[in-house]
Parts: sequence; C-alpha cells; structure tokens
Amino acid sequence: MARQHPEEPTLVELTIEEIKAMGKQGAKHPSTKPVLIGGGLGAAAGLILPVVTWPVGLFAGAAIALISRVKR
Repeated sequence: MARQHPEEPTLVELTIEEIKAMGKQGAKHPSTKPVLIGGGLGAAAGLILPVVTWPVGLFAGAAIALISRVKR
C-alpha cells in the first residue's frame, strides 16, 4: 500500500531522528526526561506484574513514552 503523502516522514523516520537528537543533546533534549520517566514507570510495573520482567517493562515504558512524544 502506497503512502498518501510520500514527502512526509514516516513515524519510524521521526522516531530515529528523535533518538539521534536525544543522543547528541543528552539531558538537555526536551524528550529525554519523559522517556526516562516512562522507562522507570515501565520497570516498576515489570516488578509488580508477575508476567513481565523489569527489563521488558523498562523497554516498553520508554518505547511508549517515545512514540507518544514523537506523535505530537
């Protein structure tokens, strides 16, 4: 299926750009704090829930926070 607007970047492209910017700017980047908080919440949920381990929760929480940040 072809994209409706091929000149606009995809969500994957936007996410990669955001990760690169976070890597370059570190804690000064506006997305760093929400992503770290999301990772911490995910890790805490992974400790509480018996089905999910904390590393999976950490990754999932950070990924959800990053995607929600990029979609804005």
